[in-house]
Amino acid sequence: MHLLIIVSAVTIACWLRYSAHIPQGNWNLRWERSLFLFLFPPLLIFMTATAVVCMGTQGTMGGMYTGSFSFLLASIFLGFFNILGIKLAFQGWKSIKSARECPQVNLAGKQARILPTKALFAGQMGFWQPELVVSQGLLQTLSPAHLESVLAHEQGHYQYRDTFWFFWLGWMRSCTAWLPNTEPLWQELLVLRELRADSYAASQVDPLVLAESLLLVVSNNPITEEVCCAALGAGDRLEQRIEALLTPPETTSETTSEAQLQSWHIFLLAFLPLLTVVFHT
Repeated sequence: MHLLIIVSAVTIACWLRYSAHIPQGNWNLRWERSLFLFLFPPLLIFMTATAVVCMGTQGTMGGMYTGSFSFLLASIFLGFFNILGIKLAFQGWKSIKSARECPQVNLAGKQARILPTKALFAGQMGFWQPELVVSQGLLQTLSPAHLESVLAHEQGHYQYRDTFWFFWLGWMRSCTAWLPNTEPLWQELLVLRELRADSYAASQVDPLVLAESLLLVVSNNPITEEVCCAALGAGDRLEQRIEALLTPPETTSETTSEAQLQSWHIFLLAFLPLLTVVFHT
């Protein structure tokens, strides 16, 4: 019976991912749908494995005896899940430790770490309280106005705690890379993360100046994605970001926050496998 539950959860997860397609529309709607398609399937599998482990190897369920195979399978999955989480946390800790060895300066009233490289780079590095990291090349290349726009973009990442949330999303990505459409959905979330930070920055500085900064940084930024890092040049859809900056912002209704809160309710369905514990005797 437990094996049937596991197979059902994996089948539903694969079906959701396989039928997934990158949604269209404004970035708010795209974010909600992409996040659901990316996060719900692995969360469903994780909760199913947790329920099976909690029920153990003894007893019956629905009149059927349970065996040790499903328990062993779920335990291996959860162990693999935890090992990957520890590995990513260790990599993130090393990145943060390396960044904190760089000298700290004051930039427009904000504390920042300076990377000794000529590459153009700016990013937030850390978990819940990330630190701003910029390169010497960026400070030497950008004008004060362009630098201000870059700092506004990075403040957007800080405002939304992107480094913290994307660490956990990255964990899900690593553990369920075998699910269909994991990488396309991950790349979509990265781009939407940047669009959200761009939108925040555009409310603080001239969007045209920010667009110019994007062109300068992204076209000269060889630094790849790192754990616990939200950088200005993340994502490769530069044209999409420039177009969004040059397009007048959409008007948002007063019920936007309520709609976003309601959209999280659907994730409660992923916890339904935990209810099966009640029927285990």
